[in-house]
Amino acid sequence: MERTDALKAIMEKILEYDKIVISRHIRPDGDAAGSSGGLCGLLRASFPDKTVIVCNSDRSRKMGFLSVPETSPGELPEGWFGDALAIVTDTATSDRISNPRISEAGFIIKIDHHIDTERYGDINWIEDGRASCSEMIAIFASAFPDRLKLTPEAAACLYTGIVTDTGRFRHRGVDAETFGAAAFLLGSGIDTEKIYAELYLDDISFLKYKSAVYDSIELTPNGVAYVFIPLSMRDRFGLDAESASLAVSFLESIRGSLIWIAFIENGSDDPAGAGTVRVRLRSRFLDIDAVAAKYGGGGHARAAGATLRDREEITDVLADADRLLGEFKSSNADLI
Repeated sequence: MERTDALKAIMEKILEYDKIVISRHIRPDGDAAGSSGGLCGLLRASFPDKTVIVCNSDRSRKMGFLSVPETSPGELPEGWFGDALAIVTDTATSDRISNPRISEAGFIIKIDHHIDTERYGDINWIEDGRASCSEMIAIFASAFPDRLKLTPEAAACLYTGIVTDTGRFRHRGVDAETFGAAAFLLGSGIDTEKIYAELYLDDISFLKYKSAVYDSIELTPNGVAYVFIPLSMRDRFGLDAESASLAVSFLESIRGSLIWIAFIENGSDDPAGAGTVRVRLRSRFLDIDAVAAKYGGGGHARAAGATLRDREEITDVLADADRLLGEFKSSNADLI
């Protein structure tokens, strides 16, 4: 659906429904938490007579500073979703929605910037070229200045989502429209110093975790940088899966390593189950999503993920990534 048509259709449904439930993907990052929380704040301020909630099965400790109240699906009575509009942000496939009751909703809207692999919404606004889903929500807010009221709190959520998903405006997909959305949000008077402090200041224990990760980095023959994070390391530093998975970002600045991967061992508290391995893949100059797709995952062209059922598959993932990088380097020496 074209953007203009999508924005109009979404607004019509928002006006139609008196109950709106907003969800995002499991294991939320800044963009998932920011886009869902920002949209909730935007709609609550704009339509105070409507019931607007964020409803998810899990929480983000890292994004707790956004102070977005969230309801668990189990807290809502039988039949509650039947006459509600559901809006799902930043979630490519229905199996990753952090709300198992979303299918009970009267109408579903999908707003997403991942590769278009599943249109589970009745309305699907998908722009896989956008740098973040929070940017899309900011665009939506700016499209209806007479109807939508952007509060500083909602703007802070959306700005956080843009900043985190773009790597502070460094990643592929950042363009003039991205900066325009950021400027629109900054106009609400948000405190960027506070946001950056919350995002990028670490406890001493996390810095020691970084040190342990750096000591564990390995390279494949063609230069794929990778690290394996076992449960014992997570326990040692008191990390949940969300915090442990940030290890992938520690590998991004190694010269010559255009692909970097973090393998995080899951515990019994993870939805995938104990013994499984979460894979986070990142790349520069070449696309990596095909490797993730081979193992049942997906995401963006250069930022993807998957879940392995067996640790033995780690070798296979590394072999595929190494082969891909070797082929790329053989004809792109100027980018190495």
